[in-house]
Amino acid sequence: METSLTKVPRIEGVDALRGFAVMAIVLVHNLEHFIFSVYPTSSPAWLQVLDQGVFTGIFALFAGKAYAIFALLFGFTFYIQSHNQRIRGKDFGYRFLWRLILLVAFATLDAAFFPAGDVLLLFAVVGLVLFFTRNWSNRALLVAAVFFLLQPVEWYHFVAHLVNPAHALPDWKVGEMYATVGEVTKSGNFWDFLWCNITLGQKASLLWAVNAGRFFQTAGLFLLGFYLGRTGHFAATEANRVFWMRILILSAVLFSPLYAWHEELMKSETFIQQTAGTAFDMWQKLAFTAVLVASFLWLYQTPRFSQAVSHLRFYGRMSLTNYISQSVIGSLIYFPFGLYLAPYCGYTVSLLIGIVVFVLQIAFCRWWLARHKQGPLESLWHRWTWIGSQK
Repeated sequence: METSLTKVPRIEGVDALRGFAVMAIVLVHNLEHFIFSVYPTSSPAWLQVLDQGVFTGIFALFAGKAYAIFALLFGFTFYIQSHNQRIRGKDFGYRFLWRLILLVAFATLDAAFFPAGDVLLLFAVVGLVLFFTRNWSNRALLVAAVFFLLQPVEWYHFVAHLVNPAHALPDWKVGEMYATVGEVTKSGNFWDFLWCNITLGQKASLLWAVNAGRFFQTAGLFLLGFYLGRTGHFAATEANRVFWMRILILSAVLFSPLYAWHEELMKSETFIQQTAGTAFDMWQKLAFTAVLVASFLWLYQTPRFSQAVSHLRFYGRMSLTNYISQSVIGSLIYFPFGLYLAPYCGYTVSLLIGIVVFVLQIAFCRWWLARHKQGPLESLWHRWTWIGSQK
């Protein structure tokens, strides 16, 4: 099942790709004001047009795709860690369960400053699939990944509704939960804000992920990343460059019809939108994610491109630190207990703020990694993962 019995070397292209994903998340979150829907009530006509263009462009490029890249690479990282332990004759599985518990703590830290709840908690829950499949064959991993990515729950509800029109989706009251979280955020009480975020906000986030098809897609992406790591497809080789070009062509061809079918389904009745529409939304985003991943990894093997995006390697190596710190920074910029700039920042200004945050984080990463092997939160996660163990 393993591609080799030697320790997997660090792959710079993967670091850079992870950095690209976190950069995209930072930009999207700034446009969303970190799920705090307060924007200027009026602005010049030219700025309104520019704002709409910025919103459409950034969301088309990155929304739902950056998280997917992050999930894919989470599975790959699991492969690296489990493989490196396997060649020592050890099973990484139970240590990985402890690592997921630690991830819940980091998710709670991030969610405290992010009213929508945190994707890291979803990763910690869905990460169990990697534990249970860690000894499966490559073929079994690929089949399971495809099964999850097909969104079987959405299709079950769709077919059940066709058979019995009275069949309804469960109502998790996610909208009401988010409304409550929003009101607490607007109140400006810092401690109420923290408590509401790590309780109701996290609950709303997980239940929203159920409705949005994120649970099964995340599981599929985890397993796909694990599979691609097992088969050595992230390594910088000429054979892999051909592989990623083929993936790029295939995913580009699939994206257009998937997007068109999704748009048609979203004109149908609400139930179809929430079932088949959700599945096709996941698929068209997955196809575009594959375009981004394949083109990035293909281009990264060219010296000019790898040099141009070299800063993303440092950013990716500190992805956890950057991901959590951007939520803290964003809350201080946009929310009432901080500078409360949300009412003055349309999409264009918010994008510029996101770019500034990204540039400052890059500078910090380069400074920190010149003095330390890992980022501050990465180092904590690593040390706590292996506490009481002789690696």
